[in-house]
This record gives sequence, C-alpha cells and structure tokens, in this order.
Amino acid sequence: MKKLKNYKKISIICLLISISVWIPNIIFQIPAPFWMTTFLIAPIGILFAFFTKKSWLILANTAMFFSFFIFMFAGYQR
Repeated sequence: MKKLKNYKKISIICLLISISVWIPNIIFQIPAPFWMTTFLIAPIGILFAFFTKKSWLILANTAMFFSFFIFMFAGYQR
C-alpha cells in the first residue's frame, strides 16, 4: 500500500515537471530547450501511473509525452 502511494506521488511529480518545463516557451515566449525533458520524464510518469492503475495519471502523462506534437499541431492551425 505504501508503495502505491509513493508511485502515485512520483507520477504526479513527473506530470508537474513536464508541465513546468513548457512555461518558458508558452507563457513567457522564451525559446528554451527544457521542453525536451518531457520525452524523458513523461514515460517515467506513465510507468508509475500504470503501477497505481490511475487512468487519469496515465492519460495526463501520455498527453505530456505527446505535448510537443500537440503544440506543433495547434500552432499550425492558427
């Protein structure tokens, strides 16, 4: 039981890190290469979310893994 709580915390931390690395690019319009860490951090979050069987964490971390492609698509639609 304690392991599952730790896995959930790790998955949430990975999600928050993945979101926070996009802040310079989207909010402040500063081209920072930090967004590339989402390709490293998000799969770790997906893995730990899978261990806890929390579907919202799996979906959120998966969305952050594909966030570059989502933002590129959204940028081309404007």
